[in-house]
Amino acid sequence: MLGEIHTLEHDFPAHKSEIHQLIANDDRFAEDNNRYNALDKQIRELELADSPISDEAMHQLKHQRSELKDSLYQRLITP
Repeated sequence: MLGEIHTLEHDFPAHKSEIHQLIANDDRFAEDNNRYNALDKQIRELELADSPISDEAMHQLKHQRSELKDSLYQRLITP
């Protein structure tokens, strides 16, 4: 769906407390989460503006977002 929000809190509501704890206590997690949210916002804005970039460029942005999300999720669920 175009323009859909993909923040960690939105996609993993059951882990909201853990997400906030990691953001507060793990500088690397917080930094990566900020990068992830900025990338998600950029993609959402481009989608809502009818993607004024090439399909390949959009694919690269979405791939970067996916890799960051996977990394953040692994750190979230790994004790």
